[in-house]
Amino acid sequence: MGRANAILRQQPDRPGDHLERAAYEYRTDPAVPRFADDRPIIIFDGVCVMCSHFAQFIMRHDRERRFRLLAAQSTLGTALYRHFGLDPISYETIILLENGRAWFKSEGSIRIVERLGFPWRFASLGRILPRPARDGLYNVVARNRLRWFGRRETCFLPDSSQADRFLS
Repeated sequence: MGRANAILRQQPDRPGDHLERAAYEYRTDPAVPRFADDRPIIIFDGVCVMCSHFAQFIMRHDRERRFRLLAAQSTLGTALYRHFGLDPISYETIILLENGRAWFKSEGSIRIVERLGFPWRFASLGRILPRPARDGLYNVVARNRLRWFGRRETCFLPDSSQADRFLS
């Protein structure tokens, strides 16, 4: 399946959207630099104030330090957006890479938050809403996030105590 015509389709055994690709198949794409993918990676818009606050929220509540973070504007972030057939300019979805699979929009967000433990695991209740409704709401926020929350002058960078949690 080519990058340009990648299809998002719901898996019957796992709720939510992810690309119909073999696990870790991005490793075979010469345009994607090699990177450590042994832990889940959250790719987020590093200049979006809301997205940067979400990254800070993750770092604060991920007590097991299971997640790594990656700014979408980085060389690797841009390569992964392109690899998955996404627009590497507008960044209208986060990407959760977990066990070699990419998860997007509401399902990616729910998967991230529910892995933070109590009380955040109750985010899984968001799946009560049908995926099209969840993603519709996600799309409204994604389209308006810069207008509502603002834009940073530079990409969000962690302080030195959190630097090991970021891929660059």
